[in-house]
Parts: sequence; C-alpha cells; structure tokens
Amino acid sequence: MRPTRSPSRRVGHADRLQDIPNVGPATAGDLRRLGITRLEQLARRDPEAMYRALCRKDGRRHDPCLRDVFAAVVYYAKIGRARTWWSFTPERKRRDAR
Repeated sequence: MRPTRSPSRRVGHADRLQDIPNVGPATAGDLRRLGITRLEQLARRDPEAMYRALCRKDGRRHDPCLRDVFAAVVYYAKIGRARTWWSFTPERKRRDAR
C-alpha cells in the first residue's frame, strides 16, 4: 500500500532538496550546510547572501555559477516555475560589471 499525502501538503512541494529543479547532490549539500532543508525556506532567502555565506563558511570563493543556481532555486521557491540556472547568468554578469 502506498503512503498517502497529508492534505496540508502543497502540490509540488519538494520533500527533498534534490526534488527542486537545478538541485543535484552537491547543491543539496551546499543548501544543507547553509541550514536549508526545505523548499519553503528558500523563498525567504537572498541568492547573493547565500553565495557569500557559503564562501565564508568554506574559506574559499566558489564558482560564480553557483550564484545562478541559488537564484534559480530561490526563484522556483517564490514563483513556483522552474528556470534553468544559466538563464540567470546574464543578469549576474551585468550586476558584476557595475
């Protein structure tokens, strides 16, 4: 018998971080290290601040594309639609150029 879903659970809720579009095992680990364990927590986060916090925590600069991945997962948490992480790259590069 299959377990039933709780009626209070939102449709599309990601029970696991890897269920979120653009999140694989490595990114899921990064999110957990930032204290994020659920999709709902991402809707209140700032992708830039997440990136800086992870760099500080690890004592090194991560690939800037990780900022785009964080932007994609925060977007998904807020809007409910998936976008590829690389669709956020041009915007990040414009911000960085200023």
